[in-house]
Amino acid sequence: MFSLIDSLNPWLFGLGLNTILLAVVWIVPKKLLTPAGVFHAWLLGVLLWGTLGWQGYVVVMFYFLVGSFATRIGMAQKEAEGIAEKRSGARGPENVWGSALTGALCALGVGMIDWGILPVSHSPLPLGVETSQHLHSLLLLGYVASFSTKLSDTCASEVGKAYGKSTFLITTLQPVPRGTEGAISLEGTLAGVAASVVQALIGWGVGLIDLVGVFWCVLAAFIATNVESVIGATLQSRFKWLTNEVVNILNTLIGAIAAILFAWLWASIFA
Repeated sequence: MFSLIDSLNPWLFGLGLNTILLAVVWIVPKKLLTPAGVFHAWLLGVLLWGTLGWQGYVVVMFYFLVGSFATRIGMAQKEAEGIAEKRSGARGPENVWGSALTGALCALGVGMIDWGILPVSHSPLPLGVETSQHLHSLLLLGYVASFSTKLSDTCASEVGKAYGKSTFLITTLQPVPRGTEGAISLEGTLAGVAASVVQALIGWGVGLIDLVGVFWCVLAAFIATNVESVIGATLQSRFKWLTNEVVNILNTLIGAIAAILFAWLWASIFA
């Protein structure tokens, strides 16, 4: 089946598939996206299918579905406490790009290499990829790492708000109420790590990264998620422009860059 899909024009197929899927999302009673969010998710979906094919699309769809489910965990309780995501978790344009801008940029980079717009490296490669695909493989790693990081952050936050028994501010380890910016909990942390592992394994399962790349994604996600908590505890309340969406972009960017640096250093040392 996938060989038939691969043989079709990816942009036309992406246009058709995303139009059908988001039409379904539009009419279902339980809204996962706002009307504007549907349009921006459509743009993102077409871009990712056109550049990365079904493999990249599977990665982002897994994030979207699991992340949407995690947002609804304990929703009634979180709404009663005033710590639930706005619009009962329905994602708008700011949420779409806050979560996926880094991944979209990595996908664009891969596409530009495939189209011959960007030159590729001919140096020894990490992760056993062909030498002409050095930059290509690093961008794919960054793509998967960005969504591993975001799913880790989403699950850590939502599970922590719903089930965290003891919640601490990451900078001082002082007890704080659930839902406090920069708060962490054991339950949330474990959920975040598990989510990053599964998301990275999805990336490996569809062939975007190898098993060493899975490790880099998980490590990078753990680091980036905790850095984001530090930003939330120290900077977010001081700067109005540092919204949750901006912090999400920084979070995924840190995760992608960290994974790429780990792979590059590993290759530099052991190649």
